Amino acid sequence: MTIAEKEQEVIADFSLFENWMDKYAYLIELGKELPLIDEKYKTNQYLISGCQSRVWLHAELKEGKIFLTADSDAVITKGIASLLISVLSGHTPAEILEAKLDFLEQIGLKEHLSPTRANGLSSMVKQIMLYARAFQIKSKQE
Repeated sequence: MTIAEKEQEVIADFSLFENWMDKYAYLIELGKELPLIDEKYKTNQYLISGCQSRVWLHAELKEGKIFLTADSDAVITKGIASLLISVLSGHTPAEILEAKLDFLEQIGLKEHLSPTRANGLSSMVKQIMLYARAFQIKSKQE
């Protein structure tokens, strides 16, 4: 499934909820379902700066595709990380770098987050893109 197809799935899922309290509850559920990150990645090296809560993000390149894991000490933030992972994990660096991530606006997430959480979301996206760029460069050098 392409990133764009995954984005459309997320948009469809969020359209099932009539109000933002239900959407927040859904985000919390997504966070609870997020597979646990290996404890060895819960260090300052993997901590996302710019987030109100603590968020750890790890990326690994396997067979040309990036696989992401994350954790957070805040349930909504963990849900946001889960959304990003569900859309981007398992794709090539080039596919991730080309992703528009329009679904974040289309589901209304950015406008319904506090400024500090919105900043955290931007920081997570930025870190994922940095991983993708680094893996892309590394792959070209090999």
